[in-house]
Amino acid sequence: MQTGENNHKNQKPLYIALGIAAVLLIVIAALYITQSVEMKEVVEEMTIEKNILTEEYQDLAMGYDSLESTSDTLNTMLERERQKVEHLIEEIKTIKATNASKIREYRKELGTLRGVLKSYVAQSDSLNRINEELKKENKEYQQRYSQIQNSYKELEDVKTELEDKVEIASRLETTNMRAEGLNARGRSTSRTSRIDKIEVCFTVKKNLTAPVGMKPFYIRLERPDGQILLRSRDDLFEYEGTEINYSAVREIEYGGEETEICIFYDADMGELMPGEYTTDIFADGANIGRFSFELK
Repeated sequence: MQTGENNHKNQKPLYIALGIAAVLLIVIAALYITQSVEMKEVVEEMTIEKNILTEEYQDLAMGYDSLESTSDTLNTMLERERQKVEHLIEEIKTIKATNASKIREYRKELGTLRGVLKSYVAQSDSLNRINEELKKENKEYQQRYSQIQNSYKELEDVKTELEDKVEIASRLETTNMRAEGLNARGRSTSRTSRIDKIEVCFTVKKNLTAPVGMKPFYIRLERPDGQILLRSRDDLFEYEGTEINYSAVREIEYGGEETEICIFYDADMGELMPGEYTTDIFADGANIGRFSFELK
C-alpha cells in the first residue's frame, strides 16, 4: 500500500509537467492561428501597395520619355535613367508583396528618381553638376542595395529559425514504452523458447501541432548480437534520406491527442536468443522512441 502511494507521489510531477506542456502547445497553436489571420490581411495590404508603386514608376518612365534635349550627352544620361526606371519596374513586378523591406526601399527610391527628373528639367545646361549628382546618387544606390541585401539575409535567418522551431514542436514524442514476449496462448513470458510473438506498446503524447490523419508507426527490434528482426528484406521505410528495414508496422489514425499503440512481431522458432533487445520507434520520418528489454 505504501509503495502505491509512493508511486503516485513520484508520478505527480510527471502529470504536472505533461499538463504544462499541453497548455503551452495550446497557446502556441492559438498564436499560430492568430498570426496567420493577421498575416493574410498584411499580404492583401502590401499587394495593393506594390500595385500602386508599380503604377507610379510607370508614370515616372513616361516623364523621362517626354524629355528632349539638344545635348547628346544629356540625352544619353536621360536614356540611361529611363532604362534604370524600366529595370526597377521589372524588379518590382518580381518581388513578393510580403517583402516589406524591399517595397520601402523602392518607395524611397521613387522619391529620389523624381528629384532627379526635376533636376534634369531645371538644370539641363549644367552637365557637370548633373554628372556630380549622378555619381553621388550612384554611391547612394550602392549603399542602399547593400542595406537591402543585409536586410534580406536577416529575414532569411529569422525565417529559417522559425521553421526549425515549428519542425521541433510538431515532432511526435513517446512515453510508457515497454515490450514483452507472448506465448502461443497470448500469455506473457520472457523465455525465448516459449515466445510466439513480441508485443511492443507505447503512448504517443498529445501534440496539437503535429500532422494528423492515418500514419504508419514502425518498430525495429535488434537482437543482442546486433541482428535486426524482420519478416522480409522488402519491408522498408524511409529514414533520413535512405530506406531501412523495419520489424513490424501498424497504421494508426492520429488526431493530435494522447494515443496508446501496441505493435506485434511474429517470431520464428529459434529466431530469438537470450539477452538485451533494443527497440526503436519511428513515425513521420523520425525516431520518436528508443528503449531496451530483456529476454531469458
